[in-house]
Amino acid sequence: QVQLVESGGGLVQAGESLTLSCAASGITFSWYAMGWFRQAPGKERDFLATISRSGGTHYADSVKGRFTVSRDNAKNTLYLQMNSLKPEDTAVYYCAAQHTTGTITSRPDYWGQGTQVTVSS
Repeated sequence: QVQLVESGGGLVQAGESLTLSCAASGITFSWYAMGWFRQAPGKERDFLATISRSGGTHYADSVKGRFTVSRDNAKNTLYLQMNSLKPEDTAVYYCAAQHTTGTITSRPDYWGQGTQVTVSS
């Protein structure tokens, strides 16, 4: 059974930082491109960042320079370091996995359950 479990969300003030983690099980983690998405209330789920099997990264313009995605294949864990958080970053954050040699697409194979991030002004 595949599980992606996010953790690390919470309530922070604008300008602060958070690091999200996504622990994967039931897959050969190193074979998967991984990614982060988020969904704010009343909005669609948006792509944030992806990291390929080889470690290549790509970011949405809205988070480029503030967020950093990384992975630890030995720990089967994906991370998202979020700096300079803004109130508009408030959303449920999801990790996702896709069995591909490239980067994640909008239709990954697996989703996590999400973790809430709230940024107060």
